[in-house]
Amino acid sequence: MRILQIVPSISLIYGGPSQMVLGLAPALAKEGIKVTILTTDSNGDAGQKPLDVPLNRPIQQDGYEIIYFRCAPFRRYKFSLDLLKWLKSHANEFDLAHIHALFSPISSAAAMVCRQKKLPYILRPLGTLDPADLQKKKQLKKLYVELIERRNLADAAAIHFTSEQEAKISARFGVNTKDLVIPLGVKPTQKIQSSAVRSQLDIPENVPLVLFMSRIDPKKGLNLLIPALEKLLANDCKFHFVLAGTNPQDPDYEQKINSQIENSSLRSHTTITGFVSGELKACLLQAADLFVLPSYYENFGIAVAEAMVAGIPVVISDQVHIWQQVSDSDSGWVGQTDVSALFELLQQALQNPAECQRRGMNAQKYALEHFSWDAIARQMIQAYQQILKK
Repeated sequence: MRILQIVPSISLIYGGPSQMVLGLAPALAKEGIKVTILTTDSNGDAGQKPLDVPLNRPIQQDGYEIIYFRCAPFRRYKFSLDLLKWLKSHANEFDLAHIHALFSPISSAAAMVCRQKKLPYILRPLGTLDPADLQKKKQLKKLYVELIERRNLADAAAIHFTSEQEAKISARFGVNTKDLVIPLGVKPTQKIQSSAVRSQLDIPENVPLVLFMSRIDPKKGLNLLIPALEKLLANDCKFHFVLAGTNPQDPDYEQKINSQIENSSLRSHTTITGFVSGELKACLLQAADLFVLPSYYENFGIAVAEAMVAGIPVVISDQVHIWQQVSDSDSGWVGQTDVSALFELLQQALQNPAECQRRGMNAQKYALEHFSWDAIARQMIQAYQQILKK
């Protein structure tokens, strides 16, 4: 079986959902599937340089191949005429295309090419069909749906949702395309010496470490988290907060959050790291006592799954769409998008270290069983096979 994975960009700037193909592709290859990823060299919309990668030729890695194309002529929208030309020429060499992102010109055009070339395709919305997300640029998206995306959705072999909740609430625009619900995967963090990270970041040894590790974006609920943490301090609750993340797409909002912390009681109880990866990221995941993500909407919550597989109990909102799995597996605490509710959950967790430890163990067990790329690849292959049989 030969599968195309088409994604506008896999730059770290765009977060985990875009990068998921780098986890899925080698897991599929391990099962004997021939995988080719088509993407662009896009690396942000705010003046960043393109990715420094070879263009227009296959790069072999981890059992699959990836082809980068120049993002042009519309860099802001991650478009590539070269990618589309390649797809037109080579579509007949593949059995199926898995296209990641809606309301993205390159993904939309790729679906149209697949339809023209009679190549079955799956669409993964990345949360863009969430009613809250559809409110952004509402009128433009309505027009986009009418002109392009409704037909793309209607003719897709399936729509790939990453949680039952995402599938349940997503807009369909009158389309009855088959749902395919398969979660994203995470790689277990390597066991490394993480004790030095506290001294490296000047974090006291004798207080719980509360970790936020995600994009610094209004939807992530930092306007709830910061006052909830301030309220914890006012109630003599001991902790140290680590804010790990960035947002090159919206540096003004990131600066606003940093300034808010600098001018609050949290200042001496907070470490702001910016974007983290590699060893530092692994160290923080192993050193943290509690992970928090009170998002207003999250079609999956890859950061939550990463924390779970590292054995960290999580405090999340019920708008993070894997909240049901967290609740059912007793892997953390789930509440509403409300400062008081978040304060109570954090206080309950921090005042019960033994319960934190128990729920962290539950989280790791559940994540290893359900969010491993090997297990997800097998589910995906079964779905691909069923689609091709039809």
